[in-house]
Amino acid sequence: MSSPLKRKVTNQMSGSSSKKHKITIPEYHLAESRRDESGEIVWPAPKEQIQAARAFIRECAKSQKPTLLLPDKDADGLASGVILHHVLTALGLPASLISVYFPPKGTNIHDSSTRTALSTLTPSYVFILDQGSRKSPAMTDAPHRCLLIDHHFSEDGGFPEGAQVATAHDCPPVATSSLLTYHICAPLALEIEEKIAWIAALGTHGDLGNSLKWKPPFPDMKDTFKRHPKKAINDAVALINAPRRSAAYDVQSAWGCLISATGPESILKDSRLHEAKAEMSSEVQRCTHTAPKFSADATIAVLTINSPAQIHPVIATRWAGHLQSGKLEVVMCANEGYLPGKVNFSCRIAKGARGREGTNKVDIIKTLERIVEGHTELRERLGENFARGHKEASGGIVGKEEWEELVKLMGIGQNVRKKEDKESPKKKDIEKSPQKNTLANYFTSKVKKAEVQEDEPVKIEVKKG
Repeated sequence: MSSPLKRKVTNQMSGSSSKKHKITIPEYHLAESRRDESGEIVWPAPKEQIQAARAFIRECAKSQKPTLLLPDKDADGLASGVILHHVLTALGLPASLISVYFPPKGTNIHDSSTRTALSTLTPSYVFILDQGSRKSPAMTDAPHRCLLIDHHFSEDGGFPEGAQVATAHDCPPVATSSLLTYHICAPLALEIEEKIAWIAALGTHGDLGNSLKWKPPFPDMKDTFKRHPKKAINDAVALINAPRRSAAYDVQSAWGCLISATGPESILKDSRLHEAKAEMSSEVQRCTHTAPKFSADATIAVLTINSPAQIHPVIATRWAGHLQSGKLEVVMCANEGYLPGKVNFSCRIAKGARGREGTNKVDIIKTLERIVEGHTELRERLGENFARGHKEASGGIVGKEEWEELVKLMGIGQNVRKKEDKESPKKKDIEKSPQKNTLANYFTSKVKKAEVQEDEPVKIEVKKG
């Protein structure tokens, strides 16, 4: 990604000039690690879970029985599934015995439609990869064994009934699902370690962004990046993510491309992925200038868009990297056009709140739950798809009526912006500004020239002269 855009803003309220306080965000890999009784770092997941997962995979390959993969649809999830597929076949399980299932647009693996689909596939082994952790009945009533590999937040016991679990969530710095899968699988088939290492890097950059430093406890990927430059991997991330964001929700194209790829370079040649990316980029460009509205306490900014494409996570991420206020904690983008009768929303932590620690640390899931605290009936109607995902990147799918009630509870639009927030862009200011380096032009150039990554903020520094 190119260097941060710098704009000078004249302080007309005072004769003096001063630099705006620079917000320092700790490097991801420097998060304090969990340690066991002997003082050894527990990473990327508890040792007993990793060992049990390896035994499960060996057993599955040896069984020669029908196996089902349920990977999530983003780069991290798809990379997890492809890594596991490569290792299972390397261990001797025929590809003909491995199937993959992607729930239709707007649904997830916990919906009844997935259970119906699984009942016809009758797998003996089921792998759930990067799908989020939720307490639920077993994936199918037919006899089967299930392994869940994940890194999302989960309450105690928040997994499908009977599932074996390997989760990175409680072992900071939290690894992505693809990196955890790679860590579990690589020792099982050392002859293909090189084949799956770049895929793990792709999935990890898909979730954590391309500025991640691969330093301990993260594995040494220097040789991988020599063979496959980071730029190629990052460009491939955008293409792999594009089909599932398109209106057609063509996840299968991304899966097919990634599982047959010999490196990120082959992904960059896929015309179908480029078409999906062009569609998504056009929608991002159309919707990215939406003006935010703020909650009554100024801690939440909401941008409301209407698009058939899944661009709300991208919009939330971009604005979270720009909006700066002493009070702002969460930036939320709500998409009223993605699913009929529903509002899909994504939340990201505002740039100025990312460095907080201890009791001041922002937890989006808790923030969302606090909004509806005491409103039992509304919380029930919001359903299980409300406040899902990560503490730092959450969201949900709710009915439009419930969304309107949620907006009222937040007091969206009731807050009057204070002087400290005057630098934040408003649509009319963006459209009328004679400046060439406006936010609109910056986002437009980024859409055309760079990848769009869901969890990497656009880096903009605003300096007062």
